[in-house]
Amino acid sequence: MHHVISRFPLPESLDSLPEDLRTRILAVQEKAGFVPNVFLMLAHRPEEFRAFFAWHDALMERESDTLTLVEKEMIVVTTSARHGCLYCVVAHGAVLRIYSKDPQLADQLAINHRTACISERQRVMLDFALHLSFEQGVLDDAWQARLEAVGFTRDDIWDIGAVTAFFSLSNRLVSLAGTPPNPEFYLMGRVPRAPRPAEIAEG
Repeated sequence: MHHVISRFPLPESLDSLPEDLRTRILAVQEKAGFVPNVFLMLAHRPEEFRAFFAWHDALMERESDTLTLVEKEMIVVTTSARHGCLYCVVAHGAVLRIYSKDPQLADQLAINHRTACISERQRVMLDFALHLSFEQGVLDDAWQARLEAVGFTRDDIWDIGAVTAFFSLSNRLVSLAGTPPNPEFYLMGRVPRAPRPAEIAEG
């Protein structure tokens, strides 16, 4: 493993890792075609790796009342940009482009969500996420009313706050380790994938 992935120790090889970590990393590699650097960065502390990704999965893969996977990734990109976390902006920008099928959205959010092409509901969601992250904000009656007025439930509001909080942690860990985004992330979702011959034939 190349040392520039982290200032901290990296696994000597995937075979040296506990089986559950190795299985997860290989599954990601098979799906993405590469191993995201954050997996290698966290792997030198297996208990923390497990806890980190268990919390990640509980937040990002569960169904909320009305909060979508796209909106969760919008929160990650917007708050990570304000935290100055290149890894999370680039990696989750790639995920957001793929989920939203919009090659421009992630860049717009990373620069200024107030001018991005999003709905008023989503603008309020991101206003609240930034309020929590950067203004030592709290959920008071006014914010609850504002969020509920655009259609968020109490459960959604928790999820907005929890995603914001989790990725504040992630931003700080990645910055601590000096972990760069994988080059592959930069291009993902920017240009429509050319259909494969079989897909053209089936079409």
